[in-house]
Amino acid sequence: MRLRCVVLDDFQGVADRLADWSVIEEQVEVVALREHLDGEDAVAAALAEYDIVVTLRERVPFPGSLIARLPRLKLLIASGMRNSVVDYAAAEAHGVTVCGTASSSTPPVELTWALLLGLARGIVQEHNALRGNGPWQSTVGADLHGRRLGLLGLGKIGSRVARVGLAFGMRVSAWSQNLTRERTEEVGVELAASKQELLRDSDFVSVHLALGDRTRGLVGAAELALMKPTAYLVNTSRAAIVDQDALLAALHEGRIAGAGVDVFDIEPLPAGHPMRTAPRLLATPHLGYVSHTNYTTYYGQAVQDIQAYLAGSPVRRLP
Repeated sequence: MRLRCVVLDDFQGVADRLADWSVIEEQVEVVALREHLDGEDAVAAALAEYDIVVTLRERVPFPGSLIARLPRLKLLIASGMRNSVVDYAAAEAHGVTVCGTASSSTPPVELTWALLLGLARGIVQEHNALRGNGPWQSTVGADLHGRRLGLLGLGKIGSRVARVGLAFGMRVSAWSQNLTRERTEEVGVELAASKQELLRDSDFVSVHLALGDRTRGLVGAAELALMKPTAYLVNTSRAAIVDQDALLAALHEGRIAGAGVDVFDIEPLPAGHPMRTAPRLLATPHLGYVSHTNYTTYYGQAVQDIQAYLAGSPVRRLP
């Protein structure tokens, strides 16, 4: 009898053609779900008959309470090698092997710049006006050359964003709680003396931090109030790092020039959510990791993970 595998959140319907699942078809039946499962009861009911689950990023949490409700589950595969919504201790206690895949940092770097440039030059507004026979040239673009780009975080993604900013002729500074001058000098940027200084002095602020106890709510109403009214905020990292209500208030009141956001407190974003209609907001549906190369890696290595598990030698085990 074949094992049953389900691939979650295959919104674009591409999982079956971006990897060769045929190599496991004699041992595993694979089903892909295009609709998101919302809430633990719905997830538990939908996954009850599956032995293997392939989950995309951190979209579906796997707390201990859910894992306990999935007695058939033996292998959980998460895209990427870090996942904050899987209870690893519970997985181990219930005999569930958790494995990951590689993940490229290039796509979120590129999306960060797509959002930043889109905001700076009013791309969406001008496009809509052009296509709708609206006004010819209705915005005045914000320059990048000579302006300050402030980065919250200078890790793998933040440092690559920094180098692009330098190539544009921007003055780039960075801050995080453990950032050192040696690191900023290595990347070729300035070390901001404090979070407050970075927010106050920057024309563009981009968030590139991991979500944790120290970064949750790191940018709230007080921090947004420090930003220039002509400044823009970009967040392609994690929604909870920026207080969503405070950001919405700043956008509605025009206290910052705009924001580019790829991450939200609820995903997928429900119809009627205030982020869907906020002014001065350029928003994308968590596309940071969604690229052909990343998806080929995710699904291709998921197949490899399944093969290794079936052979009795799991690879890329998490955490």
